[in-house]
Amino acid sequence: MALAEAILVCLTDRPMSGYDLAKNFDASIGFFWRASHQQIYRELGKLREKGLVKSEEISQSGKPNRIVHTITSEGENALKLWSRKPNRMPSVKDELLAKFYALEHMDFDALKDQLTVRIDQHRTKLSQFMKIKERHYDGRDLNINQLGKLYVLEMGIKDEQLRIDSLQELMRKISEINGKPS
Repeated sequence: MALAEAILVCLTDRPMSGYDLAKNFDASIGFFWRASHQQIYRELGKLREKGLVKSEEISQSGKPNRIVHTITSEGENALKLWSRKPNRMPSVKDELLAKFYALEHMDFDALKDQLTVRIDQHRTKLSQFMKIKERHYDGRDLNINQLGKLYVLEMGIKDEQLRIDSLQELMRKISEINGKPS
């Protein structure tokens, strides 16, 4: 996914300023697509030049003017075309997992510490996802866009739980071989 499409996806919810968009991005689509605020602002300019987004300056008293961005019908058409494109499998770069390819040369206590940290990180993320689900989706009548977000959130919850379980299993396995002669 290109950043442009990620921004257009966010703007399908409602018109937003660059600041609101970056904040919304961090709390939603940012769970699976990362971009800095500077990248988002730069990409908004490109989207505006292509006619996929329109921007309106809104005066504010005592504050700088606010620029609000809205997806255009051309932007919606671009999203429809993008939805037809095949997706590539995401690449994985995980330094911790790479260490297991030379397990004989690793410090087992350090690996256990690193696994513990990683498990805690995934538990934190799982907790965030559960809170989002509870706050925004449980027991509510959802429209189609909300259902799409819920489906992805549920995938994230399952993925985090699987990662926790898998890392705990790795911890058990290295604990079992720790101390055995190689």
